[in-house]
Amino acid sequence: MSVYDEVQALLSEVRSFETQSEEELEQFRRKFLGSKNIIKPLFSEMKNIPPEKRREFGMLLNTLKREAEQKYNALRAALISQQQQRREHLDWSLPPLPMGGGSMHPITIVLQEVIDIFKSIGFEVAEDREIEDDWHNFTAMNTPEDHPARDMQDTFYTVHNPHWLLRTHTSSVQARVMERQKPPIRIIAPGRVYRNETISARSHCQFHQVEGLYIAENVSMADLKQTLWYFARRMYGPDVQIRFRPSYFPFTEPSAEMDVYWGLETEADYRITKGTGWLEILGCGMVDPAVLDNCGIDPDRYTGFAFGMGIERQAMLKYKIDDIRLFFENDLRFLRQFSPVIH
Repeated sequence: MSVYDEVQALLSEVRSFETQSEEELEQFRRKFLGSKNIIKPLFSEMKNIPPEKRREFGMLLNTLKREAEQKYNALRAALISQQQQRREHLDWSLPPLPMGGGSMHPITIVLQEVIDIFKSIGFEVAEDREIEDDWHNFTAMNTPEDHPARDMQDTFYTVHNPHWLLRTHTSSVQARVMERQKPPIRIIAPGRVYRNETISARSHCQFHQVEGLYIAENVSMADLKQTLWYFARRMYGPDVQIRFRPSYFPFTEPSAEMDVYWGLETEADYRITKGTGWLEILGCGMVDPAVLDNCGIDPDRYTGFAFGMGIERQAMLKYKIDDIRLFFENDLRFLRQFSPVIH
């Protein structure tokens, strides 16, 4: 078939097209009028048409385009008119169709469970702002000026004032509590945090944290380990396997990361644990004396421990979810799996 015959066939298709379906009309629009429509490439064939035929071929292409637009507009107007007529004949006295109830988000479920566990052993909930200043987010937490966490690749700073930012952790809540409250302090700080990271199956630019802080006299690393061991058994069952690995955080010394055994049974297990079977769920350590001093607490008299966990990681472990992005897609098929329906 020559290009001339192809245009004639398309023109016949346009002239004979009729529908009362919005889906079919949308397919027609995409084919003939969309950004990647079938007519555009035909204009580039003009160079292959004999010079004496080009004017006729160009007029035929313009006719095809014009009639496609006219056909679409006419059918669209007819569909809108039909919809309006149907609405005018609705019986508004009829009872509405039953609507399904909502369900709690898995992050909300896990967050509340974590809060309940720590409240049961004496921790109080503390909350504060998400837009934070540099001092409470970094400096008070013993983060040096040249620390990589201050780099724009990790932190969302406000446009008009570089000293204000979206908090990168809820440690800023700890700093504000230590400023206004004297020991003993035993709090957890739940909330949303933000980091300028690449979104993947393992990480997101926004997520939820629960950070804990306990400051009193004679607090030790053993107190920290027993507290987190109690939490893991309550959260994941008495047979849960955990391990502590030495790590580094500017605001704790010594520092550690706690892992929970995920398993290595499927390909997803290998991907989410990087082939180790273990999933890191929180960081922890003894509060650095410099942090206590920054917040007006005597480091010679008081010691303390702190920990921070991502709630998405807890939910992934609890429900065996292998992609963190699922929590943010608002897919009802996914969300309805996690709790009874709320009416």
